[in-house]
Parts: sequence; C-alpha cells; structure tokens
Amino acid sequence: MRLQPGMCESTIGSIYALIQEQAERADFSLSYLSGAFIDPEAWKQTARAKLLELLAYNPEPCPLDVEVVERSDMGDHLREKIYFRSGPTGKVPGYVLIPQGVQFPAPGVIVLHCHGGMYRWGKEKVVDVGWAHRVLAEYRASFYSGRCVANELVRRGYVVIVIDAFYFGERRLLLNSGRRITKETEDDILAQNDLSRKSEDVVAKTFLMAGITWPGVLVWDDIRTVDYLISRPEVDASRLGCIGLSLGGWRSVYLAGLDPRIKCAVVVGWMSSLGKMLANHAVKHTWMIFVPGQYKYLDLPDVASMLAPNPLLVIHAKGDELFPYEGAEAAFQKLNEVYARLGCEKNFHASIYDGPHEFNAEMQEEAFAWLDSALKQGGVRYVTGE
Repeated sequence: MRLQPGMCESTIGSIYALIQEQAERADFSLSYLSGAFIDPEAWKQTARAKLLELLAYNPEPCPLDVEVVERSDMGDHLREKIYFRSGPTGKVPGYVLIPQGVQFPAPGVIVLHCHGGMYRWGKEKVVDVGWAHRVLAEYRASFYSGRCVANELVRRGYVVIVIDAFYFGERRLLLNSGRRITKETEDDILAQNDLSRKSEDVVAKTFLMAGITWPGVLVWDDIRTVDYLISRPEVDASRLGCIGLSLGGWRSVYLAGLDPRIKCAVVVGWMSSLGKMLANHAVKHTWMIFVPGQYKYLDLPDVASMLAPNPLLVIHAKGDELFPYEGAEAAFQKLNEVYARLGCEKNFHASIYDGPHEFNAEMQEEAFAWLDSALKQGGVRYVTGE
C-alpha cells in the first residue's frame, strides 16, 4: 500500500512523523560517548543525578522497619519471608534465601522477577516456596525452563533476595468495586491478569498526574532492597550482583546503572537502542518502563554502561519479538565502545541465542558462571568494593 504524505511504516501511522523528528534531535548528552566527560566518575555522578530527577520518585526517608514473618529450613538453605519499608506507605514483601554450609559473609544477589503478563505472582516466579499453582508452574516452564532462579543461585553459595515489584504478587491491583476474585481457579487468575493489564494505563496516568513515575517506584524499591540486603550480617556488601529477565532485565539495567553498590549485573531479554524501537515496538511493552524525558540524555545502553568498569552480561535471543534485533546490535555496539574506552573490554559480553523471549536453563548456566567470575574469590573478573 502506498503511504500517504506524512505517514510511515509505524504502528502509530501518521502520528509517528512528529515523534521521529523530535527523537532525531536527541544527542544523548549524558552518554559517556558524548565526549563531554573525561572523568568516568564525574560522568556517572552527573548522569545518575539527572536520571534520578527524571524518575521523579523520592519518598520521605524512613527506617527499613524489617519484619521476619517466617523462617524455614530447606536443607541446603534457609528461607525467610520478610517485609521492609521502602517508603512511609506500605511494606515490601520478599524472600531471603541463605545458603547453609558456606563461609560468611557471602556474596549477595538481587533476583528481579519479570512481567510476562502474570500479575498474580511476583517473587514466586523465581523462588520455590514448596508449592506451585498449575498456572505458575506452566509459566515457569515457559520462561525459565521450569527452574527457580533464586534457588539455583542459593545452591551456588549466594545470599539471595527477591521482592514483589509494585503491581505484582502481594502488591497487585485490588479494586474496591467490581468483580471480586476470591478463588484461585485458572479462570480467576486469568481474569485478574486481564484486569491488571487493562488497568496499567490508568495507573500510569495517575502516577504522572501526581508528578511521579511508575519506573521511579520500581527503581526506588530495588535500591531499598539493596539497603536491606547489605544490612544482613551474612552478606558481603562489596560483592553484590543483580539479575533478571524481561522487566527484571530492565530493573537490572537501572539498578546496576544507578546504584554503585552493584558490582556485577546480568540483563536477560531487555536490551535495545530505544530509537530502534520507536516506530513499532512501544505497543509491545508495559507502561512501567517509560521514563519521561530520558531519551534526550541517555539511551538504554547508556544507563547500563554506568555499571562499567564492573562486569555486565547481556543475554539476548534473536527470536525475541519485543525488540528489533538491529536495536539490540546498536546497544551492544555502544556498550562495547564504553567498556573499551574505560579499558575493561573483557567485562562486557553480549551473548546471543536463537529462540524466543525466555531465560532458559542454558542461559541460566551462563549467567550464573558470569556472576561467579565477578563475585567469588578467584573469579577472572573478581571485583572488590573500591
């Protein structure tokens, strides 16, 4: 079909021309590759400050006020159910897995769960709590080869924490009116997921109307998770990593880029130059990840590059329909260049797989080995707290 004047091949048709024109003016002035910075630490300080400003969420300081509501001896590890305060309103639920038979303090890993349209569960997507609804078991099989990433990591000697991100699990959407979902049948869970999906836009708009952002809440909670993790005597605060698939990969990018306490990161199924996604890929993504105004200053790989010189592994599947492959390639090129300029080329790696959007067993083994190489003594990329 011949395009009308002003139209282009985009899911938003004629509207895209205006967006494209504005996007092409972005100069990524806070990218390390902009040439504006000589001192890497000065660059990070400036870029982080701007990004935190754009995330626009900074609740009143408060103590963690930790509650441990459950302790279970699982044989090879201890599992604690905990709650802590991220801000003055409400508490964040999570699981902490503590290995047995290892020398403490041990390295710690924040496992960041995905989105995947499954709102009923958050942390349980990646933690084995001794039961699994059939819907959850099928979900794990589809995205994680049936494995629980947090449990795999605690078996390798890491202290692991997983929280429910805002809008998932115990923090999912509950309405005061309308259909009350009180059962746990498959139809009930799917109906709840559908309601949550359809409500994302009004939640995002309400956030913005109040002058805050949804991604700001996610990032803040993840940073507060680090605050809690390093308060544990079992954890070596100089050896922290983060890992996640999909939305968890996005969270890994922002946590690693913004929090200098993170010394190693694995990003699975979430890497692309944003410019390559504008025409046809915004429609495929959740409202949770859009940071207003960021694109003028920082592309997505620029955020991830703020982890440098510390180790970063990005795992990407060629068949991942959420991202254009040329966007992933552009991001890898930028990340390679930043790490090269900082003299630490070996500490960035992009691993490309065939297949769909997932974090399968083979990918997991590569990711775990990468964490080992950075966070365990004797690893080839072993990092310390400096």
